[in-house]
Amino acid sequence: MSLPNENVEQLSSEVKEYRKAEHSVSPLFLNRWSPRAYSDRKISDDDLYSVLEAAQWAPSSFNDQPWRFIVAKTEPQLKIFHEFLIPFNRAWAEKAPVLVLVASSTRRENGDPNGAHAFDAGTAWGYLAIQATLLGLSTHAIGGFDKDKARNLLNVPDDFDLHAVITIGYRGEKEALEKNLQDRENPSTRKPLKEVVFEGAINS
Repeated sequence: MSLPNENVEQLSSEVKEYRKAEHSVSPLFLNRWSPRAYSDRKISDDDLYSVLEAAQWAPSSFNDQPWRFIVAKTEPQLKIFHEFLIPFNRAWAEKAPVLVLVASSTRRENGDPNGAHAFDAGTAWGYLAIQATLLGLSTHAIGGFDKDKARNLLNVPDDFDLHAVITIGYRGEKEALEKNLQDRENPSTRKPLKEVVFEGAINS
């Protein structure tokens, strides 16, 4: 397994330029962002399954663990995934060595509807992304894909919702991206905390 990336212990130079926390927080959270440039370096199974293991330990309603992760890491598997990505996303995502489709069961084990399944699957994705950052890996969640085509190609049952395709890999050079994407290959900023946090009630 890879050793933790030194950049999770202190802010990387590119992050310092774009991100500044208003309150004390681990550099890990600021260093995690969603690049599109990937190198052709392969990911070890140890690191890949460490990332998936972290996702599995996310909290869930009634501990139902509704999430499912469909992994593509071989050339035949990746080619199938590439078929249902929209062209804009495929142009850069096909360079990632691993793709993971995140789905979740819409029903509990007793057959009742699970209203928390999407919330829980999102939490699992967050855990996955943080563990990837600890290992020096990058991730990017993609919502732009053909869900019906993905469902058919991957034999996903109808009682599972498809949420996102996650790219996992090592950072590449942004110059390898198309020009319009190179300009966007930077850590995103965040709204001021006062715009998303309300004490007691939402202010009108």
